Amino acid sequence: MALLEYIIIGVVVVLVLAFIAMFNGFVAKRNRVQDAWAQIDVQLKRRYDLIPNLIETVKGYMKYEKSTLTQITQLRSQLVSGSVQDKAQANNMLSQALKTLFANVENYPNLKASDTMQNLQEELENTENKISYVRTSYNDYVLDYNNAIQQFPGNAFAGMFGFSKQDFFQAPEEAKEPVKVDFSDAGSGTPPKAPQKKQKR
Repeated sequence: MALLEYIIIGVVVVLVLAFIAMFNGFVAKRNRVQDAWAQIDVQLKRRYDLIPNLIETVKGYMKYEKSTLTQITQLRSQLVSGSVQDKAQANNMLSQALKTLFANVENYPNLKASDTMQNLQEELENTENKISYVRTSYNDYVLDYNNAIQQFPGNAFAGMFGFSKQDFFQAPEEAKEPVKVDFSDAGSGTPPKAPQKKQKR
């Protein structure tokens, strides 16, 4: 066998091995993304399960927060349906609505002192903290995976085998703004004012 044939065979073997390594790398990165997402999903479902108990606990006390309770109920259903972006948006909006609700609990001493309310608030806050923690890992894995399939030479083969870009689980800028609750009318028999969002200019 001529030297040239050995060289050609050697090049083919190297290319095949490189291709296999690249493919396996894509699979490993995608699996890490899916595993991290599964951890987020567990916490979203935990939050989903806690909301009905929260609504049941507070609705007998809060006469002026029906719109907030309705919003929380609506957002709850979106935690377990839709795309990653849909769930991220619903989760972020729910966090804002819960912050408003918990701030308004201060106006109801009996509710605030309730063991059930305190336990629910603690569980929901712990769940949100866990979501925030695992979101960081998930987004890191998504970035690593997306870079791998979008950079050369990975982008030349990724689409061919069904490796597609993954969405980040992140808060839009407006969801990162602190909620503003006005208690100036608290105790006067007038419902607390709804939280105000900063207007974009």
